[in-house]
Amino acid sequence: MARGRTRSRLPAQEKNRAASVFRLPDSMQATLPSMLAEVFPQLLALAVSAGDTILQWYGTPMPVQMKEDETPVTPADEAAHALLAEGLARLLPGIPVISEEGGLPPAQERAAWSRYLLVDPLDGTKGFLRQNGQFTVNVAYMDNHVPVAGIVHVPLQGCTYCGVADGGGAFRYEGGRAEPQRIHTNRSVPATGPVVLQSNVDKTPRLDAYLHGTPHTRLRAGSAYKFCLLAEGAAQLFPCLHPTWEWDTAAGHVLVAAAGGTVTGMRGAPLVYGKPTLLNDWFLAKA
Repeated sequence: MARGRTRSRLPAQEKNRAASVFRLPDSMQATLPSMLAEVFPQLLALAVSAGDTILQWYGTPMPVQMKEDETPVTPADEAAHALLAEGLARLLPGIPVISEEGGLPPAQERAAWSRYLLVDPLDGTKGFLRQNGQFTVNVAYMDNHVPVAGIVHVPLQGCTYCGVADGGGAFRYEGGRAEPQRIHTNRSVPATGPVVLQSNVDKTPRLDAYLHGTPHTRLRAGSAYKFCLLAEGAAQLFPCLHPTWEWDTAAGHVLVAAAGGTVTGMRGAPLVYGKPTLLNDWFLAKA
């Protein structure tokens, strides 16, 4: 993993406060690029702050606009984006940020980046509006267009997941405890067949066809929370047969990989990042 030289300048009080809330396991401390390890507790705290900002809007009437891809955007999305954009620029100065709610630089410019961040300030806006509780804040650190560290915060559950590639491991912080719990995928298939994750929708014709004749049970979940459930062993399979964007998947991708699973294209090819449009092909995440 490339070792970055960019250094943040943070007050010692802020560093100590974040470190007391989020203690980094030795495996992550040793594996993260040095400049990222220095601020990773603050990045975790920033994701939680974004979640708190989102919750200020939860269950309240608000204007909803539709974007060009026919997905909704709300003041909660925009407020979380603003908080994350400011915080990331302060914590990791000089590292470009691609956010779902920010502008997208030209593909040629992005292709030349060796390091950058992929951010979805509120993943699962439809679920947020339906108040199903399964929306997340996603932050991924990319090294040569490969996700190598990811954070997925689940605001209503008070859980923050993180994963680091190359042996850093996958962990879950919850309940205000500074020491995280290490999580692993679960390849032990129940007698009824694998537990398969699906989106929070009633009709899944493509998934039904894909699983036709295969004994299994379904577990419904929204947003990148599906990656979290897979990473902590609640399911064995997550076939994603609908459009997603790179900011939807990057943080969850590295979380699952760090927990012992895989995320690939439907035929086993690597899931590629840094594409001109950022639109993903269908993919398969497995324990």
